Amino acid sequence: MSVATLHRLPSPRSLVSTPHRGLVEVATIFGLYAFYEVVRGQGSASLTVARGHTDEIVALERHLHIFGERSVQHAAHWVPTLPTILGIAYIALHFLGTAAFLIWLHRTQCRWFPVVRNTIVAATAVALSIYILYPVAPPRLAGLGFVDTVTHNAKVNLSSDLLGSLYNPFAAVPSLHFGYALLVGVTVALLAKGRVARALGWSYPAVMLLVIVATGNHFFFDAAGGALAIGIGYMAASRLDSPARRAKRWQPDRGSAVATC
Repeated sequence: MSVATLHRLPSPRSLVSTPHRGLVEVATIFGLYAFYEVVRGQGSASLTVARGHTDEIVALERHLHIFGERSVQHAAHWVPTLPTILGIAYIALHFLGTAAFLIWLHRTQCRWFPVVRNTIVAATAVALSIYILYPVAPPRLAGLGFVDTVTHNAKVNLSSDLLGSLYNPFAAVPSLHFGYALLVGVTVALLAKGRVARALGWSYPAVMLLVIVATGNHFFFDAAGGALAIGIGYMAASRLDSPARRAKRWQPDRGSAVATC
């Protein structure tokens, strides 16, 4: 290979800061998420250790007077069919909602796709390291009187042998359910054209917070951790941007409603 050919090859920074064809992006994200699930499922912490860390989180929330997760769940269970809806939403929104958002972003605002994609990758890497270093039992497994809404109402047993082999039940901090929802919601609120879409974007993180707390899967502390992970991920993704690409990204769209990259 000649020196001239080498100079024409894209740099690693250019590869990760540039949008690619939809199939390439789908394959990349699917592969990264599959890797994430495999690594996440390798947790070997005991329930005793995980519950000990949960007790520390509860003690901190009590000290800050924000330990209200049981009240939220009890209120949700007073509303007919709401627990079932929340249980289904816990599973569906995280996967289908995030996937639909990424497809919409790539089709209509693809110049923003690289920074969002890289934010997700970096935030997920941060979360994986914390899952290994600080395993935490979710409320439903903490022996604190929480109901496992997803299992009892949505009829999906998160503790079954099959699902238990695919994920780490003590990977509760940070909550990527909330972290992803925050990224999705803020991005939609800032980039969507219609008022309804923007309003849905702003409300989406709040809806996800209700879902993860009312189903007994996360504490408020976990959600704050998810927001922090996304913030760190965004800072890492921003460092991959060149000044020229960052300036181009903020230029207003002209012409077609479907973005071209």
